[in-house]
Amino acid sequence: MLEARDLSVRFGGLQAVGNVSLRVAAGQIVALIGPNGAGKTTLFNLVSGSVKPDAGSIHFDGGEITGLPPHQICRRGLARTFQMVQPFAAQTVRENIAVGAHLHHRPRRAALAKADSVATRVGLDAERDKLATSLTIAGRKRLELARALATEPKLLLLDEVLAGLNPAEIAGVIPIVRGIRDSGIAVLMIEHVMQAVMHLADYVYVLNNGQLIAAGAPAAIANSPQVIEAYLGHGTAARLRAESARA
Repeated sequence: MLEARDLSVRFGGLQAVGNVSLRVAAGQIVALIGPNGAGKTTLFNLVSGSVKPDAGSIHFDGGEITGLPPHQICRRGLARTFQMVQPFAAQTVRENIAVGAHLHHRPRRAALAKADSVATRVGLDAERDKLATSLTIAGRKRLELARALATEPKLLLLDEVLAGLNPAEIAGVIPIVRGIRDSGIAVLMIEHVMQAVMHLADYVYVLNNGQLIAAGAPAAIANSPQVIEAYLGHGTAARLRAESARA
């Protein structure tokens, strides 16, 4: 469904992403992980069209989308959320979701009906007539997810949808993400909550300093010395092996 080939982009003297390739198949949840500053959100920006790559190509749903603007990519069925949630403050939850629904439902009544359906799907049915600014952080995260879902995507990019949530709130969102996949929408997610990655992802890519350093099943990634070093620092993997041997 999605194939990014050898993507690179540089901002001045910084190589933000260098020769990164990844794939997402239909029916998959794929996770993109790595320490802060690894290039994960920049890669999302490349795929969703807000940043143009210096090199490489992006193919989605049978066609090339490299360099297309975000609204055209979204119309083709690729939607995303943003790490910094910024709802339309003067609008209700329902009206916020309808903004996304208008992509395919121009009549206002149809867009609002779609918004009601999506609000129920993400657990915001009881809040749909409230102003978006009245929502908790968890509620705003669900609203961000709902606005993207309302565009009726084939592939959904989730940028840290669990960030800032407590364990109970995370537990409430995990089945929503799984339900999105089960409904036929593929998911590519940036996430730091490793418990969620282990529960949700079919496949994991790991970035560090703009480079792809590992890829594989979640269990294999969790035990990768390269990944441990990237997250916890040089020499950590060796120390953990030594401690395990002494135990």
